[in-house]
Amino acid sequence: MTDEPTVFLVDDDPAALRALTATVKVVFPHVEVFSSAADFLAAYQAGRPGCLVLDVAMPGMNGLELQRKMIRDKIALPVVFVTGHGNVSMAVEAMQMGAVNFIEKPYQEQELWASVRKALELDAQQRRRFARRRQAEERLAVLSRGEREVLDLIMEGKLNKEIAVELGLSTRTIEDRRAKLMKKMGAKSLAELIQLAMTH
Repeated sequence: MTDEPTVFLVDDDPAALRALTATVKVVFPHVEVFSSAADFLAAYQAGRPGCLVLDVAMPGMNGLELQRKMIRDKIALPVVFVTGHGNVSMAVEAMQMGAVNFIEKPYQEQELWASVRKALELDAQQRRRFARRRQAEERLAVLSRGEREVLDLIMEGKLNKEIAVELGLSTRTIEDRRAKLMKKMGAKSLAELIQLAMTH
């Protein structure tokens, strides 16, 4: 499994798929092609980075049905539709479900490249957010119960003295716990600590 962002192309028309592949590969070298939604779903490995470029009208599962299934199955690949059989209602539905673009054939190469680039950037952003969230969860998991209590009260906007009164501890103890939890969370400032906790 490659970690390189891949453009997955799905179209049941062999000639259209060849043309689409040639156009996309001019700018994006990592391309995989499929002649049906079912073939794509069978081959796709969860977590692979990239985006999906697909037709709407296909036998079996059509493009919109594939998009719905991806949402249900939590496959977060951004989608770009390229179709010769679209209409306004299809475009509206696709965009409402989060499609990056809905391009009608014959398409302009520049528009297709720009849409794929936007989709890949969106995928990278989503993965960075997920990585930050996972990192925050891992760091929170190693906090002691006392450190977590202090963090929860910090998130309520309370000062060390107020936290000490609420927990029935000395201010020095609260300061020690706060220093330890900041070290465990990898936070160099209060603002960074709050941001990490909010990420979770």
